Amino acid sequence: MIALVMCGGKGSRMSAPEEKLLLKYKKPVIEHVLSALDDSKIFSKIVCVTSNNAPKTHQFVIKLGFEVMETKGLGYSEDLGDALVKLSEPVFVISGDMPLLDPSVIHKIVDLADPKNIWTSIVIRKKFLLSLGIDSEFFVTINGEDCAYSGISIVNPEKIHRGKPVDESYIIFDDKRIALNLNTKKDYDLLCAA
Repeated sequence: MIALVMCGGKGSRMSAPEEKLLLKYKKPVIEHVLSALDDSKIFSKIVCVTSNNAPKTHQFVIKLGFEVMETKGLGYSEDLGDALVKLSEPVFVISGDMPLLDPSVIHKIVDLADPKNIWTSIVIRKKFLLSLGIDSEFFVTINGEDCAYSGISIVNPEKIHRGKPVDESYIIFDDKRIALNLNTKKDYDLLCAA
């Protein structure tokens, strides 16, 4: 399985003078994610999907020794689609903005996912997010409950055909370590206050 770290976004909702993934929480946010993935010892390789939207992040992950796949930076979905067509083994897709991620939660998620599914999205209940003081803009209803995407998916790229819809499976996984992604200054303030 390949870990595919999405780290080429503009981070425009953050309104920070610095690139979002280089904001510090003891060390740059992206470094927390990369360390957790590496320390999990699950992945055949870790690939950082970057773009010209975040040139300093691109240079930072290269300096750390991680493989980079550059995309056009047109948006999360477009960049992810461009990256997936280049891969042939199962992929653990993750946003680069999860500073609380650790190897044990990665293992739990991989163990829960059914390898027969084409696309499994890890979601978090809205009520759990609200209990942590975290807002989300987009929800999907699963079994009658509003849930937010965590930024983690497990995908079989060989079964995806561009332009054709994919059956998406969901795993509800309420865990603070994946609930807090840094999308806004409020999220960063919440992280730093913890």
